[in-house]
Amino acid sequence: MTRFDPRKYRRGPVVDLPNRRWPSRVVEQAPIWASVDLRDGNQALLEPMGVAQKRRLWALLVKLGFKEIEIGFPAASQPDFDFVRWLIEEDKIPEDVTVQVLVQAREDLIRRTFDALEGAPRAIVHLYNSTSPVQREWVFGQDRAGVTAIARQGAEWVLREAQRRSATRWTFQYSPESFTATEPDYAVEVCEAVLDVWQPTPQRPCIVNLPATVEVASPNVFADQVEYFATHISRREAIVLSVHTHNDRGGAAAAAELALLAGADRVEGTLLGNGERTGNLDIVTLAMNLYSQGIDPGLDLSDPDEIVRVVEECTGTALHPRHPWVGELVYTAFSGSHQDAIRKSLMRQSPEEPWQVAYLPIDPRDLGRSYQAVIRVNSQSGKGGVAFVMERDFGLNLPRWMQVELARLVQAQSERRGGEMDAESIHRIFMDHFVVDRTPVRLLGYRLERNGHDVIEARIARPDGEHRLRGEGDGAMAAFIDAWSRWTGQPVRILDYQEHAIGEGTDAEAIAYVQLELGSQRIAGAAIDRDTVAASLGAVLSALNRGEVRQARAA
Repeated sequence: MTRFDPRKYRRGPVVDLPNRRWPSRVVEQAPIWASVDLRDGNQALLEPMGVAQKRRLWALLVKLGFKEIEIGFPAASQPDFDFVRWLIEEDKIPEDVTVQVLVQAREDLIRRTFDALEGAPRAIVHLYNSTSPVQREWVFGQDRAGVTAIARQGAEWVLREAQRRSATRWTFQYSPESFTATEPDYAVEVCEAVLDVWQPTPQRPCIVNLPATVEVASPNVFADQVEYFATHISRREAIVLSVHTHNDRGGAAAAAELALLAGADRVEGTLLGNGERTGNLDIVTLAMNLYSQGIDPGLDLSDPDEIVRVVEECTGTALHPRHPWVGELVYTAFSGSHQDAIRKSLMRQSPEEPWQVAYLPIDPRDLGRSYQAVIRVNSQSGKGGVAFVMERDFGLNLPRWMQVELARLVQAQSERRGGEMDAESIHRIFMDHFVVDRTPVRLLGYRLERNGHDVIEARIARPDGEHRLRGEGDGAMAAFIDAWSRWTGQPVRILDYQEHAIGEGTDAEAIAYVQLELGSQRIAGAAIDRDTVAASLGAVLSALNRGEVRQARAA
């Protein structure tokens, strides 16, 4: 049997930062968003996107409001090169959008990258080289000085090529690749070497991007690394500090959010977290995290179904139904206690007050989701969920005692089926069990006299023929029950009665609910009719029919 051996591994690097400030800060505004879907996300696909898919995803990113979009690695891929040229030559880049491309610190690749960007009005050239001890020593066979020389030389080549093409407004970006596994002091050192070449100013800043190329520690450690960097790098006012988190430990969103507390200005990521291994930061998740705290994310995420559809079709990657914020089942409750709390909260939530609905951190309508999918019923659901569905889909406000009984019936049916119960099935159970005013006893007609005291003459049909009943009482129901008791000799008492209209206008129907006491039993019934008196008598008859059937089964 294979056993885990934790001795194989070492704890990730930590930062000695006793005076860290990020834990006491709060995020007050959205960062600069940079989409890397078309580069980082694309290179992670089993089948990279074709031209049509890239164009479609580009259009979506622009529509959502991204102002910085990494469009490829044009020096490493002919399709990427061609896509960059298409955007430029066909004038597809809006005036407020800046494209970004990635390139290694190699002269030939840098030259081809600038060739791809020829004629672009604005562009970010993203230079990188690996800086961690493993990369330095095992991959490149270099010490710190050697890797710094690679970074400095790459920065010089980027500056030279940009100066040859002065018509474009260039922004330079540098990433110490594998930053999370790099010694913090060396990460600062290598970036200082690059800044010495580029000489950024507050008016013409450059971007320093700190990538969690592999997530090797908890999000708080990454925040420490970012704060250390932000407080030790020179020219801080001339730098846009960016982070690029990956999800190897499942903490990409948390790491990026804490990095904002630690001083980051900009965040790179992808829609829905597509990327190598376990993926990139999901920008939708982080943006919605901020939105749920009252911060405008600066992106239009009001139609998540379109985002999911386009990303799935372009990448061939399906979204998990429990994906944060936008998964199919995110705003759905099956648990009975959850359903009851949601229903009661929604009843009390005022449009003028801050949102505070149990189990729903945001209003689903903000994301184009209706309450139709909030509560769904299976064997784990209770009376609250069943009541919610009956009211939402059929306008039936069931009394609590009927909710309890109906919920038991629905649960039993769900257990037999082994799955979810749709609204129509729940409604059918309700009608079959509670609205039984036709058999075995049916009301054929009635005449009601009201002279301070109600007297009813009713005609009923039973399997043994037609019968006439006569009774009196305070109200039609009391008079009918008196008539029934006189005829059958069976004592009957009304425990509760409720009624309401279904719908509005002159064509609205009435539904009546009644709970009767028949001997030692409590039995509920319901009926629907355009006439409220007929509905009330039908509800009584439904309960009496249920009682008669129950007695027959017991016998």
